Amino acid sequence: MAKNISSPPAEKRSRGRPRGSATTTNEAGSVQSLDRAIALMKLVAGGAGLSLTEISQQSGLAASTAYRMLTTLQAHGMVEFNEADQLWFIGIETFRMGAAFLRRRKLAEQGRAIIQDLMLESGETANLAVADEDCVVFVSQVETHEAIRAFFRPGTRSPLHASGIGKAILAFTEPRQRDAMLRRLTLEVFTEKTHATRASLAADLLGIRARGFSVDDEERNLGMRCVAAPVFNEFGEPVGGVSISGPTVRMTDAKIAAMGPRVHDAARALTLAMGGSFPDAVRAA
Repeated sequence: MAKNISSPPAEKRSRGRPRGSATTTNEAGSVQSLDRAIALMKLVAGGAGLSLTEISQQSGLAASTAYRMLTTLQAHGMVEFNEADQLWFIGIETFRMGAAFLRRRKLAEQGRAIIQDLMLESGETANLAVADEDCVVFVSQVETHEAIRAFFRPGTRSPLHASGIGKAILAFTEPRQRDAMLRRLTLEVFTEKTHATRASLAADLLGIRARGFSVDDEERNLGMRCVAAPVFNEFGEPVGGVSISGPTVRMTDAKIAAMGPRVHDAARALTLAMGGSFPDAVRAA
């Protein structure tokens, strides 16, 4: 007697995949060009200058295909071409990306103990964030045990003009660069306390430089206040910051006045731990 063999159940689409990409083959095919481009970058990075023929042979790609990928990567600064030697090299943009990764990792590792102490002393959530173009990105956090507390998931981005760490970075950026950044910023308004004009923001930055720490007074979220100070790299450039955040009911003017210098000291300690140096305005403080 023949057995009744039922059809296999339809393959379920995995969570996180778009419709129509249930199979591994389809998913791999949709990013094949990206896979090839990354492999090409790794190949170029591993050599001390490679010709198109060498890249084609070592990658298994046709010379015309390899050339199209290389010129696309070149347009983004990922690879460079030396006309005199007719050789391809890894590009400056890959260094910038790698440096950003190392800076973020170093900041998070060195700063963990510092923000833990800051949370215990202040009783509020302590944060670490790094600068990323016109935003800051939160990379580490130690939460308070209070029921009402601030929370920034790692990877959360916040505009420079509407965050404590962002304003601290702006305040201590070299004047010409800061002016260029201020002209470029889109001053999105989040609350009635957000800086909506460059004149208002510039005046706040002057005060931050004078006292050494910034205050986000409900400028991003109503009911929440933040105190922050910048962290500097070896060139005296602000690359990130330390902050404490909490509800206005606890983050009173008196608490901010008391904790501001402590946050400033924590940022100083992290700068030194990272091998950073201070610009004159901070060194004299």
